[in-house]
Amino acid sequence: MNTEQTIQQQLAINPIIIYMKGIPSNPECGFSGKAIKILQKTNIPFAYVNVLQAPFIREKLPKISHWPTYPQLFVQGELVGGCDIIETMLNDGSLQTLLAKAVSAETKSDDNTISSAEIEALIQQQIPQAQVIVAGTGCDLLVTVISEQFNDLTLVKKQQLVLGSLNKPLADGRLHAVSVKTYTEEEWQAQRPVETSGLLQIQT
Repeated sequence: MNTEQTIQQQLAINPIIIYMKGIPSNPECGFSGKAIKILQKTNIPFAYVNVLQAPFIREKLPKISHWPTYPQLFVQGELVGGCDIIETMLNDGSLQTLLAKAVSAETKSDDNTISSAEIEALIQQQIPQAQVIVAGTGCDLLVTVISEQFNDLTLVKKQQLVLGSLNKPLADGRLHAVSVKTYTEEEWQAQRPVETSGLLQIQT
């Protein structure tokens, strides 16, 4: 998956996402910090990507969005703007309305599908402290799991451990198809590409 595909996937699966410098608990520029404080005032969950740790995304996104600076807020795949626009929308009351509609639309569309957060929670119940990366849309997903619990296990045992945690959504049809990749920490670091596509985080 190239950088543009990674960005498009992030926009597709996250109704509210902000590309920023740093993370919400530690913004690394004043504008990103101000934008995050505004979003947090709405009490509506959002995803974020730290572009300082994703240099390929940091370089490519402005060419896609036609917006040269960070942060960049997207709602339902559409660019809202940067810090000044976010602040203006907060002051006129349109920001929370926009975000609430996005979350409501996502909830309705996902009534019969499992969320990435639920997949992560189910796997971590079975494999505590595992790192879980979910990619894809709807009910056809690629799930990557990194855990020291995989040490000394055969490939089939690793797959069984992950798939066993997803028995319920697979049985009730909320998850129709899933591809699983499993790595120990050492294996993950050895094969990890220079560009990291797993930097997407959820802020609640």
